[in-house]
Amino acid sequence: MKERIMNGLQRFSKAMFIPVLILPIAGILIAVGNLFTNPLLMEKLPFLDNPVTKGFGTILSGSLVAILSNLGLIFCVGLAVGLANTKKAEAGFTAVLGFLVFINAMNKFMGLRETLVEADSLSGTGQTMVLGVQILDMGVFLGIILGIMTAYVHNKFCETEFSNAFQIYGGSRFVFIVLIPAVVLLAVILTYLWPIVQSGITSLGTVINQSGNFGIFIYGMLERLLIPTGLHHLIYTPFLYTSLGGVAEVGGQVFEGARNIYYAEIADPAVKVLSQSVIWDARGISKMFGLIGACLAMYQTAKPENKTKVKAILIPAAVTSFIAGVTEPIEFSFMFVAPLLFIVHSVLSGLSMVVLNVLSVRAIGPNGFIDFLLYNLPLGIGKTRWPMYILVGLVFFVAYYLIFRFLITKFNFKTVGREDNNEVKLHTKKDYQNKVAAGVPVDADQLLGAQIISALGGEDNIKTVDNCYTRLRLTVENTELVDEASLKNQTGASGVIIKNENVQVVYGLQVTKVRKIVDAAMGNTN
Repeated sequence: MKERIMNGLQRFSKAMFIPVLILPIAGILIAVGNLFTNPLLMEKLPFLDNPVTKGFGTILSGSLVAILSNLGLIFCVGLAVGLANTKKAEAGFTAVLGFLVFINAMNKFMGLRETLVEADSLSGTGQTMVLGVQILDMGVFLGIILGIMTAYVHNKFCETEFSNAFQIYGGSRFVFIVLIPAVVLLAVILTYLWPIVQSGITSLGTVINQSGNFGIFIYGMLERLLIPTGLHHLIYTPFLYTSLGGVAEVGGQVFEGARNIYYAEIADPAVKVLSQSVIWDARGISKMFGLIGACLAMYQTAKPENKTKVKAILIPAAVTSFIAGVTEPIEFSFMFVAPLLFIVHSVLSGLSMVVLNVLSVRAIGPNGFIDFLLYNLPLGIGKTRWPMYILVGLVFFVAYYLIFRFLITKFNFKTVGREDNNEVKLHTKKDYQNKVAAGVPVDADQLLGAQIISALGGEDNIKTVDNCYTRLRLTVENTELVDEASLKNQTGASGVIIKNENVQVVYGLQVTKVRKIVDAAMGNTN
């Protein structure tokens, strides 16, 4: 049972990537739109003060804020697609239909019970408008619940086929037939149940708010500590996109979640000071500054004969962390060989968030330096205090460097370049030629695919292949056949996590390409 629960949580966490990774793009474009409507910027750059650029900015930011108002639908479709085993496009389409059925079923039932309040002012009533339909305010939880339900029904019945006159009702059509009564019944049940659930969520949010900086520290530390399990997304997502991260009214509309509030406020020129959210999206300090200091410490403590090779490994990882906020290649370089360093990293990450909160810094840079520039500079210093963010980051750069260097030398941790067997190896053209001579396919992608499959115990040992933002996620028949050393040394993996039948191989931003190579090598078409 424990294994099934963990597998389900990991699969759910991976599926959350589909909607979650789209939202930062919307946020960046909202920030770009705000750039063209910022009065302070217009004073410095008068050519921006014209109807064309201001109109463009208003349309861009105003249209994308609508995404934040419809997160339920976005999460419903994203989760249905992510959790569907096959026919993912049909699962997404069915999710839209199920969502429409649900909101209208709930609205009609609430109307029969005469519980609908006047629609003139819904703030504070526990009800809201979703796609023009008044229902209970379930926020993003509505999408999560319906997305999971749709995926479950889809996986169970999408292959059901009938013969003769009923054959047109098979497949995805039968999924929708089954889904209709289930969704209607769910709408009726949640009409009674959700106010109780919402009361519990509100109480939990109150506890978090009252915990102050201690709560921020625990949040920041856990968000890092859970990275090996792949469940860290389940920590930050509720705070960024649900009422646990705060509730605020911006421009006459109520937004829930720290990230949603931020996006709404930067798009509204009337907002002069950003909200004081208890949980802010301040993960960028460890990504843009802290881990760079850790890389420098690992480089300087590497064996002299290995430093050139270590530099070739750590510099790309550090640049990726700084620019794009992808930290796993660095974290996995010391996570298992020196767990104490990873614990220290998690503690420092939590402390960085506390420091920013104490200093009332509201700058944001969760996905690296590009995000930091686009979000904060157009807003001016007054709204975000972004220069203080950089100053705090530099302090943590020094702290990471000094602490990591001390611990590595004190305990002789075998970080990159300090291994006893000196196997910090960049594979050469000769290695490639040797593989070809041994009969491995000549094409570089075919070679990589063959190496990965071989290191995973062969094609017969691999049950499923999937990926998230940075990891190749697989299930295998026998984990004892998995060759971790080959995955790291031959295929460029930064880390390997094995839990029961689940195997996660960290490849960083190129994981999508790696997934396609493995699929092609195995003949997968789904």
